[in-house]
Amino acid sequence: MKSEPDVYSIDDLAAKSPAMWEGCRNYTVRIFFRDQMAIGDLAFFYSSNADPSGIAGVMQIVSEAYPDPTQFDPNSHYFDPKSPVEAPRWVLRDVAFLEKFKRVIPLAELKEHPGLQEMMVVKKGQRLSVMPVTPEEWGIVMAIPGIRG
Repeated sequence: MKSEPDVYSIDDLAAKSPAMWEGCRNYTVRIFFRDQMAIGDLAFFYSSNADPSGIAGVMQIVSEAYPDPTQFDPNSHYFDPKSPVEAPRWVLRDVAFLEKFKRVIPLAELKEHPGLQEMMVVKKGQRLSVMPVTPEEWGIVMAIPGIRG
């Protein structure tokens, strides 16, 4: 799950956890939130548009999908005037901080690891803010030396 650290960082999540993972405005991501996540699932916190961009830590899904309240707030950057309250277009999940890695795992390093070539985040053209990770990919990332204390 991606976030720009100048907007919302892993330290922000650590300071106030659990928190809503709001503002996703993509139908594929909506399906991931609604149909493919479950309470207890783990997720990587990926810092995008950062120096370096990469995986900063781990969080956990702690709620069912529910309507994203920012879609109804005209003062929100994520306001969607076409989303009716009676049939909300966008959903979110609450996440809880679990671990900040000792260092960010840069995208360039992820691309070099055997077994991660098919990981969605390393593929060209993948711009989704939420992407699935296979159990094999999860294991490879978590075994990268020097990321955990």
